[in-house]
Amino acid sequence: MGFRHQFVIGDIQGCYADLQALLKQIGFDEQQDKLWFVGDIVARGEDSLSALRLVKRLCEAGAAEMVLGNHDINLIAVWRGVIKIKKKDRTQAIFDAPDCDELLNWLRHQPLLVYPNDKTVMVHAGIPPNWSITQAAMHASELQTQLQSSLWQLDRLLPNLYSDTAVPWSNMLTGYARMRAICNYFTRMRLCQMDGTLEFSFKSSLDDKMPEGFRPWFEWQVPRERKILFGHWAALKAKVDLANARATDAGCVWGGSMMAYRLEDEQVICQTCKAK
Repeated sequence: MGFRHQFVIGDIQGCYADLQALLKQIGFDEQQDKLWFVGDIVARGEDSLSALRLVKRLCEAGAAEMVLGNHDINLIAVWRGVIKIKKKDRTQAIFDAPDCDELLNWLRHQPLLVYPNDKTVMVHAGIPPNWSITQAAMHASELQTQLQSSLWQLDRLLPNLYSDTAVPWSNMLTGYARMRAICNYFTRMRLCQMDGTLEFSFKSSLDDKMPEGFRPWFEWQVPRERKILFGHWAALKAKVDLANARATDAGCVWGGSMMAYRLEDEQVICQTCKAK
């Protein structure tokens, strides 16, 4: 069906009240419009449970789609007992909720890469310069298959997705090392080298000194057939808008804004968020 408007929404991070205010500001009508959530639905905002419930309901109604972010995968890992809740995350209410298993089982079946229209592709953190978008979609499918498999297989996968050792990408990577590399690109990437080698410690703005040899992944000049819509990097304040990439995380959970990016005319609408 055709939609009146389609909006890409930056990282929610559990800021439910701000999300509601943004949807009111853009005049969202779930009968006519569609939302594309760039991931990190949950974590450090005041009401991750309500945010997750709303996104799930809208997706099931055909009024939204989402991609998984690092905080969403962390939530799944906590659910499966692989890691503990981080001190700064305010997600305990999800695990206390009667629909916890339903919510988390639904969440693990969400994709890592989607195509909002014929000009764009949406992921949480980015697509590295050493992958084409077609290759990225294939790799996303590999990891999605693992995340969506049996709970027994999921419980074996999740502990192997966590490492701060950046292994250079190779098509020869296999097993959990391959799944971890794919997950890191889609959900954790900020800086990389041209060959896709990642650097995990840098989270600052583009004005800050970066480790030698590394650049923001979107600054490597790679021809792209679609514009990459991404979130994850709050310090960018959603100000990066290049021919091949558009940032959408305006740092709501840090007291910045929550952003809606209207696809048909690239208009940006921001809801100033309450200081957290």
